[in-house]
Amino acid sequence: MTRFSIDPFTSAVELAAAIRRKEVSPVEVADGYLRRMDELDPRLNAFCHRADHDVRKAAASAADAVVRAASPEDLPPFHGVPLPVKDYLDVAGWPTTYGSAGADPAPATASAPVVRRFTDAGFVLLGKTTLSEFGSLPFTESEALGISRNPWDPDRSPGGSSSGAGAAVASGMAPIAHAADGGGSIRIPASCNGLVGLKPTRGLVTDATIACEGMATDGVLTRTVADSAAALDVLARHDPSAWWSPPTPQRPFADALTTAPPTELRIGVLVDPPIAGMSMDPACLAAVDTTLRALEAAGHHVVDAPLPLPQTDELITAFTTIWNVAAAGMPLADQDRVEPHNRAQREAAWAVDSWAYAQALQRTQRLSRRIVEAFVGSFDLLVTPTMACLPPSIGFWRTGSGDDPMTPLRNSYPLAVFTSLFNVTGQPAISLPVHHDDVTGLPVGVQLVAAPWREDLLLQVARTLELALPWADRRPAVS
Repeated sequence: MTRFSIDPFTSAVELAAAIRRKEVSPVEVADGYLRRMDELDPRLNAFCHRADHDVRKAAASAADAVVRAASPEDLPPFHGVPLPVKDYLDVAGWPTTYGSAGADPAPATASAPVVRRFTDAGFVLLGKTTLSEFGSLPFTESEALGISRNPWDPDRSPGGSSSGAGAAVASGMAPIAHAADGGGSIRIPASCNGLVGLKPTRGLVTDATIACEGMATDGVLTRTVADSAAALDVLARHDPSAWWSPPTPQRPFADALTTAPPTELRIGVLVDPPIAGMSMDPACLAAVDTTLRALEAAGHHVVDAPLPLPQTDELITAFTTIWNVAAAGMPLADQDRVEPHNRAQREAAWAVDSWAYAQALQRTQRLSRRIVEAFVGSFDLLVTPTMACLPPSIGFWRTGSGDDPMTPLRNSYPLAVFTSLFNVTGQPAISLPVHHDDVTGLPVGVQLVAAPWREDLLLQVARTLELALPWADRRPAVS
């Protein structure tokens, strides 16, 4: 029997195929990643909860199922593949911190619906990854979980709030990782760590509740477009218990990668930050230029049509009114241990009455409608930088802090200025690692945005860019 050479950077789809062919055991795979966690995580701090006994037990059960299966096709699509969960979702028997020192340390009694979809698909849960407290900031330097670091340069941030997920996949401590995105928390760490990060359309992926008025959603961080497509097929299932849920897509998203890619698409461009007066790092603009050249070479056309973006104050007010209540459903054992910026956000939320909140929500919906209608009338896809800056240095958020607890959020605007807009509109968006900065060697992502429910188109064009601008062989310093 041909044996599979275990490479920690093997894609999740390829790893699952090797397990089905009995070329490698799920136990061998799990042990390999646990060893890498032992070696690398003390430097990166990507994992906040390890349960190695549970991991090995699940891997052994997966190995037994491979032996018992009458046919490889009887196994679920990601059978035996390790996947860590961001520590804001419950996993039965494990604690959930939400990144907060005030969290209840008691283990969860049941797993969240998204987690159950992962385990139903055959994933072996590989511990839990770090995030900022309540996922409210695009980096993790917290009182509860410490500092998470970028494997390309440990003196820099891996982005966030899915910080540990990005560092784990980029360094080869996991082949794929759960992430979640309420303002860019899939796409920002994708850009910072040289990964693929897809935020699905609003409502496509459901969980126990609708988070952040539908601006937040779950997904994964991967190294390949194929992994992102196959994982979306696992997550995008009709959920009859959800407040709203579309039907399960008629065709698998993975099929989009096996059909002929479209040509002559209308490609829009947005490089001026939606927040006025913000500067752009040249490397982020270079990533856009590289992408546009590749798309034009593939037969697409760049069109000059502006989006009706709101004024800076209108955008920030619309977003933050909802963002301030994002942690409302997260149970805590000690409210006094909440970090200063989140206390300030809670106080801002408490100062808004229910009538004003409803008005703000309606204004946000009108803003979204205006942008999406113009988008559909002008573009098939929009290209933007994922971020306005390179991965920032550890501690960057303290600049000018003084006594204002909201400084960390304002200092984070360059990371989220392009991503958060499409949490408001609910459109699918993907960050791709198309570029590396010539000076620092750091990865730089570009964001593609499609019309709602057009993940298929987004994935097709992402695959075109993956072939034209390959990134799979790049490895960070800490790997």
